[in-house]
Amino acid sequence: MESLFSDNRCNMSGKYLYLVFIVTALMIILGFTKDVKAVEKNFPFQPGEKLIFQAKWGIVPVGEIILEVLPMATVNGIKSHHFAMTTNTYSFMDIFYKIQEKSNGYTDADMTRSILYKKESKGRHPRNVVVNFNWGKHEAAYSNFGEKMKPIAILPGSFDPLSIFFVIRLYDLKESLEIKLPVTDGKKSISVKATVLKREEIKLANKTYDTYLVEPDIESISDIFKKSKDPKVKIWFTADERKIPVKIKSRLGVGSFIFELVSAEY
Repeated sequence: MESLFSDNRCNMSGKYLYLVFIVTALMIILGFTKDVKAVEKNFPFQPGEKLIFQAKWGIVPVGEIILEVLPMATVNGIKSHHFAMTTNTYSFMDIFYKIQEKSNGYTDADMTRSILYKKESKGRHPRNVVVNFNWGKHEAAYSNFGEKMKPIAILPGSFDPLSIFFVIRLYDLKESLEIKLPVTDGKKSISVKATVLKREEIKLANKTYDTYLVEPDIESISDIFKKSKDPKVKIWFTADERKIPVKIKSRLGVGSFIFELVSAEY
């Protein structure tokens, strides 16, 4: 995928699988990083955390996504949180559209903005993306296999598409909350709106979760969603101190995708 915000060459199954999780699930998290009280320096995640999700297209399992918190790192002289995401389709799905991707996001120690973002992928559209954040100039510089694009201006407090997945967990959620905030992949810088719809219990496998149901304005994220009739994405976060995403459900023109948490290590 050339960009998290625009790619018109989507394959009906695999491309939407990755786009739905990365673009919509990650963008919505920005909706809570303002006008809510953060838990200062008391992070609900620690190095060693590992969350595994199974992805389904309709009722058919098609892949797996792993989110991890890795040890703190020093990036450009800045002590940084290090987050990683690995995405793989199952072997039978590889016949139609193979996805093997690894993303790494780095934020400053106080989780106020991104410092660096990397994405490597193999398969039909290989990528070796690096996005450097220059906060002295408020710019982000994108490169792919060393080929650099002109830096773009970014809004204050912007996060990369992976690190924002952890930002939500620093804040208090409440029903009817609606916020707009910025995100960038190094190619575009946008402001995204998200709304907390309600608090509800959901059951996954044999476990019941107390959650907040949230919904992003996905048509503002990508032209792909504008082409789908009445697209919807809903995300459930646990209503405890960890605020772990446990389920994501989407409805697009190619069908429904569901991502469910199947394993969690802390």
